[in-house]
Amino acid sequence: MEKNILDLRKKMDLLEQEFIPYGFNKAKIDLKVLDRLKDKENGKLILVTAINPTPAGEGKTTVSIGLTQGLNEIGKKAIVALREPSLGPVFGVKGGATGGGKSSVTPQDDINLHFTGDLHAITSANNLLSALIDNHIFHGNELELETVTWTRAIDINDRSLRAIETPVRKDGFVITAASEVMATLALSSDLEDLKMRLNRILIGYNKNDEPVFLHQLGGADSMVMLLKDAINPNLVQTIDGVPAFIHCGPFANIAHGCNSLVATRMALKLADYTVTEAGFGADLGMEKFLHLKNAIFK
Repeated sequence: MEKNILDLRKKMDLLEQEFIPYGFNKAKIDLKVLDRLKDKENGKLILVTAINPTPAGEGKTTVSIGLTQGLNEIGKKAIVALREPSLGPVFGVKGGATGGGKSSVTPQDDINLHFTGDLHAITSANNLLSALIDNHIFHGNELELETVTWTRAIDINDRSLRAIETPVRKDGFVITAASEVMATLALSSDLEDLKMRLNRILIGYNKNDEPVFLHQLGGADSMVMLLKDAINPNLVQTIDGVPAFIHCGPFANIAHGCNSLVATRMALKLADYTVTEAGFGADLGMEKFLHLKNAIFK
């Protein structure tokens, strides 16, 4: 049976200062819990994947949720760690991404729509960098940018915005889940690591065809400020009260297709079994999980 989110905190042995409530049915967990539990042995990690992606999805999320519920039913302490849904697929063919039937996470509408605002923060950080680039060019272009590879982002399937032209340059929008900021946040271990990764972003090439990176332009600190809350994993639960981390949602055909590094790390410290998923087919999400995300655990 679904529990008040405050009751879930006690069940998971989270301290009050590690727990940030967002109403009665969702919360964020501060990264400081990882410092407190750094010497605790990790639980077992179970990765759910699939063979062939279909337009309507394959059921990995539903299987992951159901498996975690089953583990808890037989007395195992288990947590499911999933990706955040994107508004594009939610309003498209696929619909929501909170499972199905009795293998669902709740509150479904909140999770599928604005949730705790993470995707809005990622969109804002992405577009802040776009504005910084355009302003830099407008005010003299000291870096002599010739080709800009950075694009704007929006969390809606708006085909008309894929290619646009501003008074400054040719540009376009990607869906937020396909943005580099989304992938970067998902692989960052803390705010300092996030800043370091953002500074490495390639924004374009100068007149000599040399790469230009974000650290040359500046702006990583401002982007981190927009993402300072988004980096904390979101805690919700299944319809029968099993803990669920739902955090970050990079697409597997663009990035690594897994939920955040910090959410999976937290789950491994707080449970005996962590069930997670890798997006699209095994040749995309699972392979990238093993090569990228799993490598960071070691």
